[in-house]
Amino acid sequence: MRALLLSVALFLLLAPPDLPTAAGLPPSASDPAEGIQGPVLKWQNGGCFYSWCETGWYSSPAAADLDDDGTMEVIASAYSIVVLNGETGVVEWRVASGHDRSEPDADNVGRTWPGIVVTDVDDDGEPEIVTAHGGGYVSVYNNQGYFEPGWPQVPTSRELRGLSVYDLDDDGSLEIVVTGAVYDAVNTWVFEHDGTLRPGWPQLSNDSGYAYGMFNANAAIGDLDGDGLGEIVVPSDVHYICAYEPDGSQIPANPIYGGKGWGKVGVWESLAIELRGWGKCDGIREESYRTNFAHGPALIADMNGDDAAEVVATGNVYDCSVGHPPGKYNGIYLFNADRSRFQADGYDWQTLPVDTGAPLSEDYDVIENNQPNPAVADLDGDCEMEIVYSSYDGRVHAFWLDKTEHGNWPYSVHTGGLYRFASEPVVVDLNSDGQAEVIVTSWVQKDSYQTGKLHILDCLGNPLHELDLPPAYGSPEWNGALPAPTLANLDADADLELVLNTAHSGFVAYDLPGTANARIVWGTGRGNYQRTGSIPPGTLDGSIKTVEPIQAGPGDTLTYTIRLENAGSCRADVRVTDTLPFEVHYLGDLWASSGSYGESGGVITWTGDVLTNGSVTVTFGVTVSGQITMPHAIVNTALIDDGRGNVWERRAIVTANGYAIHLPLIHKH
Repeated sequence: MRALLLSVALFLLLAPPDLPTAAGLPPSASDPAEGIQGPVLKWQNGGCFYSWCETGWYSSPAAADLDDDGTMEVIASAYSIVVLNGETGVVEWRVASGHDRSEPDADNVGRTWPGIVVTDVDDDGEPEIVTAHGGGYVSVYNNQGYFEPGWPQVPTSRELRGLSVYDLDDDGSLEIVVTGAVYDAVNTWVFEHDGTLRPGWPQLSNDSGYAYGMFNANAAIGDLDGDGLGEIVVPSDVHYICAYEPDGSQIPANPIYGGKGWGKVGVWESLAIELRGWGKCDGIREESYRTNFAHGPALIADMNGDDAAEVVATGNVYDCSVGHPPGKYNGIYLFNADRSRFQADGYDWQTLPVDTGAPLSEDYDVIENNQPNPAVADLDGDCEMEIVYSSYDGRVHAFWLDKTEHGNWPYSVHTGGLYRFASEPVVVDLNSDGQAEVIVTSWVQKDSYQTGKLHILDCLGNPLHELDLPPAYGSPEWNGALPAPTLANLDADADLELVLNTAHSGFVAYDLPGTANARIVWGTGRGNYQRTGSIPPGTLDGSIKTVEPIQAGPGDTLTYTIRLENAGSCRADVRVTDTLPFEVHYLGDLWASSGSYGESGGVITWTGDVLTNGSVTVTFGVTVSGQITMPHAIVNTALIDDGRGNVWERRAIVTANGYAIHLPLIHKH
């Protein structure tokens, strides 16, 4: 325990004595950076040994201040789990996968495919680290690298390739969901935070749907039906997608499918064949093209801003008269929560984008497989989501809801010669101009003695920066980075960094100059450190209102700041109304960082959109009336209406004609 002596100003009035006071200072606003600067290598070979590095696979790193000392750590894994100093990349501690720090000489049990989870699993106020590996091990560590009670668990002897955590039942603690590269329909396990299996799991252990192994991080978890609970969508190595309630029961599909659950509706290119329920597999395209989801992830997001969640899934379309593989192209699907194909606002996904690009290779002996993990993001700032994914055709695709690719999309990382594939994208508005950039890494085919690149593309798929990744460290004959990068601020400056898990040069970090005001949209593998493959609905509940100064006299100037903070998907057509109290006079200096604003008759208004994970700042000045001569509280209230029936009040209070005395406050931490 340590005590901190704070000096706190208490503004005392003659009457009444119990008036509240405003807290907090308005955030500073600065103009967006001009242009987007190129990345700068910060450190490389993180986690490597004297002359070699563990082979990195598809696991995205995480970043967090694990020990609450004000400095960031990078938590990452190829085979062993390492915690690195974010500033320097130096190893702070390491554990073998499936073991903890009480076994310093243990051997690894297997590679790490899914991204590292860092979050407060058991609601104790401290971050935990969750990992899953080959050999079927799933572990929950405390922030020092020791097992939490009840861990590890080994639900299967096969490799675990999917890991997500989510509060399925909204009770404050998180459940751990793992999926396996099994040769069985039982492919999904859900554990409580203490390591006990949740009732109703594992799945699929009944006949409610069809499933098989999952050979990528395929599952998505989110509130699919708006009931406040978490649903789990699970594509696997069949042409079916299962979807479960928290208790493991299969979610019913739309009645157009004849009373089936999600997991008994096959995915065909043709909706007519899908509705019929079977195809002839006779070589005729309509009867034979269907989609396998062995490496095909899903995600959950509100795509068109109507507060209803949709499911996006990518998979490998093949001819069932020939078999799988070979694939024809990576298919992309957009479903409603009831499994019907999305159709709304003039957009129609009952017919699909087809022939998006034939595979360069599906042979991991030639080049490690592409994984078509989709990301969703509002690239162009219109409050509708685009779908971005990297395909086995060597290109990064971006589909708008009109099912077309705009601008220079798709963008090819393969320009002829050696095969190159791209990672899952991350999406970030680097210069805060309302339009988002897409960042991917790439890797090259084996035995090439070359390396992949770091690619930064604008919202229309035009390359802004491309640079070679570090070469392989030691003897490997190729390099690149297979998983999604991770965006985080690793050091004392205000700019973001980018952390990569490379195949043969360890963990690598780049500085991203000029990104102090960047807006992260999809910032790591599967979108977040809980690896859920979902974006929550937008909410403005975190919005604030502040005023400076909070003590004033007659004629003094006050500056009010309203900060709209959106912790989810875009909120369109938001309205702010602020009726000024009679004790102040408007100065005429209203300003907002975006949107439309005005003043009439002492009423401040603002309308506009608050982008995904974005913010809007509104400021204006007033003077205190000269008629205020006695101690008095000036209360100013703003109403924030998100246009969907939710209204938040935010107040700022100024003590007029009060006086301050400073008293000690003991704060224990």
